Amino acid sequence: MTVPVLTLDGPSGSGKGTIGQTVAVRLGWHYLDSGAVYRALAHVLSERKITDPKDPRVAAVARELDLECRPNLPESAAIWANGRDVSERIRDEDCGRMASKVAAEPAVRAALLALQRRARRAPGLVADGRDMGTAVFPDAQLKIYLTASPKVRAKRRYNQLKLKGFDVNLASLSEAIQARDARDSERPASPLRTADDAVLLDTSGLTIEETVSQVLNLIETKLVVERVDMTRTH
Repeated sequence: MTVPVLTLDGPSGSGKGTIGQTVAVRLGWHYLDSGAVYRALAHVLSERKITDPKDPRVAAVARELDLECRPNLPESAAIWANGRDVSERIRDEDCGRMASKVAAEPAVRAALLALQRRARRAPGLVADGRDMGTAVFPDAQLKIYLTASPKVRAKRRYNQLKLKGFDVNLASLSEAIQARDARDSERPASPLRTADDAVLLDTSGLTIEETVSQVLNLIETKLVVERVDMTRTH
């Protein structure tokens, strides 16, 4: 049988990382933070002094990238790139901006597609990002689009970075998030959008546990529906 996949798409600060990790741990499934894939690439590019997202070397570096994603609650996922732990280094805003820029390049997205799909392993995968349900795993058994108001998302990101010791400004961060939303939504390659068969879940007024509970309920309902449908075909 096909390995089940839950995709969690949505803009920055919607809670994808925390919810995705928590659900993956509770189900005993593998976890993929696709945003970290692009951030890890951005970090490697920075180390190699490649600053132009349109540089043809970017796609070549992407094809060589070896990445492992491990749940690391309550923190962001632990990310290993090319055999090194880069978890902390990929979370600053400069890395995020470069990640968003290289993610808009079709050649880069194509180069990283196979890497992301290899994460689909038994017993299941929880994949979060911006095009998981639309481009990377279009056959996922359940697709959820997580969102929240821009104000809530900016505050969440601000709190995350302050806890990590980063010196950040809430107003500047809010502007950066809105700019990234625009780039991600308007890019020609796999833009941020809600999959036609996705469930929309607004997390603005929900706690982490409330959101996780709703996601797990949706998974249980979806799997029951699939089992019933399979029974009817025999």
